[in-house]
Amino acid sequence: MTPNAPENPELLVDAEIDEVPAAGPTRVSTKKGLVYLGICLVLIGFNLRTVFSSFSVVLPEITADAGLPGWSVVVLTTVPVTLLGVFAPLAPVLARRFGAERVLLGAMAVLTLGLLLRPVDFPVAGHLPALLAGTAACGAAIALCNVLLPGVVKRDFAHRLGLMGGLYTTAICASAALGAGFTYPVFRAAGHWTAALWFWALPAAVVLLLFLPLALRQPAVRHQLQVQGVNVWRSAVAWQVTVFMVLQAMMSFSVFAWLAPILRERGIDGGTAGLIVSVSIALQMLGSLFAPGLAARFTDQRAINVVVALMTGGGFALSIFGPVELAWLWTGLLGLGQGSLTAVALTMIMLRTREAHTAAHLSGMMQGLGYGLGSTGTLLVGQLHQATGGFAAAGILFLVVGALAAVFGYRAGRNRYVEG
Repeated sequence: MTPNAPENPELLVDAEIDEVPAAGPTRVSTKKGLVYLGICLVLIGFNLRTVFSSFSVVLPEITADAGLPGWSVVVLTTVPVTLLGVFAPLAPVLARRFGAERVLLGAMAVLTLGLLLRPVDFPVAGHLPALLAGTAACGAAIALCNVLLPGVVKRDFAHRLGLMGGLYTTAICASAALGAGFTYPVFRAAGHWTAALWFWALPAAVVLLLFLPLALRQPAVRHQLQVQGVNVWRSAVAWQVTVFMVLQAMMSFSVFAWLAPILRERGIDGGTAGLIVSVSIALQMLGSLFAPGLAARFTDQRAINVVVALMTGGGFALSIFGPVELAWLWTGLLGLGQGSLTAVALTMIMLRTREAHTAAHLSGMMQGLGYGLGSTGTLLVGQLHQATGGFAAAGILFLVVGALAAVFGYRAGRNRYVEG
């Protein structure tokens, strides 16, 4: 075991930890109310990845029907991920002013509106303005939820942290898997891609209505910021862990954005491609379930970081270059690798810090840079596809990214702590 590290590393970092007075638990009057809160939080997690995976599955139909220029496809697959990093630092600021519950409620409202806006066809202007504005709104809303939701789960369910943490993280993976698996069948049944995208506004709207009375009942308390912990921006260890996070994010969100188009370009029909991506993402759950506990059992994490980074980069490349008859195998390898890679990158937050305040600051640094710079993965895949007319160059790119992730994972996995 790593000294001073928990046996089960805690991935739910509290973004409100520096607030004075400390943020209190969500006010519920009964045990049933607490269960209701838990259901709402899990359902919020259930809506945090459908934006990414649903769009990619019907991307060829959207591009053809809406007449999208090449640059817009690149922007639409890149902007929401970029905004995850841009808006991440804003979440604690808004929580201090309005309370985490109200910010989550507002984020779900923006997410619902963004999902409703995406497929709108404006006279003369067409679909592109709504796609751009709706996608941007969704990215900003998801960024706020990404930052605040883990802390609320940790704060309100400290007595059931294993259960709620597992349900919350599983809901996020399920969100991506269902977005990939169900969007194309909805498209086939409805006959148009707009209905397939509108469909995902329904679960977001349901959660918004369920969470509305609970969030509005919370008292308005203004908090001040009292910074504690080391300055992570001055720590070499923090930068190594953050670059590791950036590289895994480059691959992770490229899977959501481009794996289905890659499979379809290789001759796999839309329904099967969506199902393959859905199963690959479901396998991410398996990797994310076991990898953190395995990583924490070792004195350092160099070996596991290298292995899962190479699995991910190799699985991505094989999905492009390997025999198409074995697509299920390549994408399965990619799913197991990516789920494990994401989980161990997040595990580094707790294994490389000594106390909760520093962990929260490292998490903020990793999310801001990880998502912001990680979006370059989807950007580069799109640009390479536009320039070459295929995905071969992207396959080479992710062999390089996977190798770099292995290098920085090796350095981040050494048994050291963030000191600033």
